[in-house]
Amino acid sequence: MQIFWFLPTHGDARYLGTSEGARPIDLAYLQQIAGAADNLGYEGVLIPTGRSCEDPWVIASSLIGATKKLKFLVAVRPGLHQPSLAARMAATFDRLSGGRLLVNLVTGGDQAELEGDGVYLDHASRYEQSAEFIRIWREIIARSQDGQAFDYEGKHLSVKGAKLLYPPVQKPYPPVWFGGSSAPAHELAAEQVDAYLTWGEPPAEVAKKIADVRARAERKGRRVEFGIRLHVIVRETEDAAWKAAEELISRVDDETVIRAQAAFARMDSEGQRRMAALHAGGAKRTRAELEIAPNLWAGVGLVRGGAGTALVGDAKTVAARIEEYAALGLDKFILSGYPHLEEAYRFAELVFPLLSRKAKTRLAGGSLSGPFGEVVANLDAPSRLVSQS
Repeated sequence: MQIFWFLPTHGDARYLGTSEGARPIDLAYLQQIAGAADNLGYEGVLIPTGRSCEDPWVIASSLIGATKKLKFLVAVRPGLHQPSLAARMAATFDRLSGGRLLVNLVTGGDQAELEGDGVYLDHASRYEQSAEFIRIWREIIARSQDGQAFDYEGKHLSVKGAKLLYPPVQKPYPPVWFGGSSAPAHELAAEQVDAYLTWGEPPAEVAKKIADVRARAERKGRRVEFGIRLHVIVRETEDAAWKAAEELISRVDDETVIRAQAAFARMDSEGQRRMAALHAGGAKRTRAELEIAPNLWAGVGLVRGGAGTALVGDAKTVAARIEEYAALGLDKFILSGYPHLEEAYRFAELVFPLLSRKAKTRLAGGSLSGPFGEVVANLDAPSRLVSQS
């Protein structure tokens, strides 16, 4: 089981939908979050993409020297990037980071955003373009291992004599991850990517998506791994966790929800449509209405696009829900919580010890092995006190 965290390059706060409790997103703060994730034992971090975010490649590059083992899941955007340039960017980053790059293929689902970036293709055409893009990208990088060039002529993209002189560390290329809920997305995942990601839908719906992608991949003689993107609100008790969930959206007013849902409704993303359906386009507001499956809460999606659900509960309950998803075939969990720095610590401290994947302690480069916590009365370490109680 691989546990990832999230870098909030679109903003961070204690409350959704308001500037109250917000904090500036600068390099120092992102270094704090990335450093915490690295030291706590998270596998890596997802860096979001889009006009609401800082550029993911610049951010990821700025954090290579601030981390040691942390992997970076960084987006490539067909229509914004050319595959040859994206291949050089990926190979350079992979070499400079010592093989710590994961590539997130993002087709995009917000027509207004895409047109602002000069992309005017419809939904079906974007997936055609994405399939051509990642095929070219993969071939350029794979052939760089022995100095070959690559020619390709497609409906949307073509290259002639494309060649990468400096191959990446990872062979044949850094792993490609991808998420999408439509039939064309599932077909693309089955044909070309290494890991398919879903947003946090109820387990039964996730199981259907996994089964479909897996069956499509098997027909092509391929195997795909699976992951999920979720928020987490974990506390020492169930009551405290649900109170924290309610506090997270306590500053959101009706006007903000209506404006956000109107923006989501204009998108042609099947995944965003499915997220909106979980809270009925903002019509559901109470805890009973927003708890769409045991401990799966759709409140985040009232105002946040993309991943809109959170696992809410005490540590044992949240760990059990994660294990339920893992039993479906998921082994990659990309998690986040507000604020992202504090919640990275909280989740690691409370939940890591309960998962089948144990957290790795990397304090001071591994030179410290304990005791952990403040020594009591200049004499007793907390671990000794616990064992004696």
